[in-house]
Amino acid sequence: MDTLNNSSSVSEFILLGLSSSQEIQILFFAIFFHMYVAIIVGNLLIVIAVIFDSHLHSPMYFLLANLSFFDLCFSSVVTPKVIADFLRKRKAISLWGCMTQMFFMHFFGGGEMSLLIAMAIDRYVAICKPLHYKTIMNHRVLTLFLLFSWTIGFIHTTSQMAFTVGLPFCGPNVVDSIFCDLPLVIKLACTETYTLELLVIADSGLLSVFCFILLLISYIIMLVTIWQHSSSASSKAVSTLSAHITVVTLFFGPAIFIYAFPFNSFSVDKFLSVFYSIITPFLNPIIYTLRNQEMKAAIKRLNKQHIGSWLNP
Repeated sequence: MDTLNNSSSVSEFILLGLSSSQEIQILFFAIFFHMYVAIIVGNLLIVIAVIFDSHLHSPMYFLLANLSFFDLCFSSVVTPKVIADFLRKRKAISLWGCMTQMFFMHFFGGGEMSLLIAMAIDRYVAICKPLHYKTIMNHRVLTLFLLFSWTIGFIHTTSQMAFTVGLPFCGPNVVDSIFCDLPLVIKLACTETYTLELLVIADSGLLSVFCFILLLISYIIMLVTIWQHSSSASSKAVSTLSAHITVVTLFFGPAIFIYAFPFNSFSVDKFLSVFYSIITPFLNPIIYTLRNQEMKAAIKRLNKQHIGSWLNP
């Protein structure tokens, strides 16, 4: 900590936000506040439903509940401050607050990326090796998937933040976004950052591209396998896969655009940042509940049980 303080004259960063108009900021405050409430309620509802409804005690829903938990944590890293900043004229964040924000964003982001791969593996086994599904996707494998996701998230963020924390910041401190993110903050350092820029491109950009292509190939293989069998089970599998593909696209699309070319300035970057940090966690519960009959039924049962216990204590 002393190293950072001694090498930096900048003690805080100023966030420009989405708009300088007070009226528009109040509108954004109302929109983002309601979206964040929906993120909390939607993702918690999925977690609670999977925990308490025995019909959802399967590998797919176990992984889905953990994805919802990652979404909730990921959004909570930035959204509360973003909402509060809409009511402030001066949107500032301390140097260490900025570093902490970036650390946890990439921690939960890297973990979610790994979990999406685990969910694709689960669907691949269920569709391409159905007779061996229960044997392969056992409790031990699910635990390893979860540990793998947390570990990858930690390695992903520490490999970048270990170098970012030591950067000297002694000049401009204005970040043209609603929160701190690695490419924007690194550009403000008053030292050569070429090696770190390459690390960010490789660790966040190229890794996202590779994982996205790998996931698309796996889903194409699964869809081809499904189309070779025409049955009600196949239509259900297509519905499940379409939800997975939508979530994967929503997660990786903005991330690839931002981190594959992170040090070129695009006016749309800050809106893409809003998309993957707030809108995607908001949409994921909607996608998984509206396109999944078992999840909708479980939520209805949970709602009836809650109302029944409230009316008959």
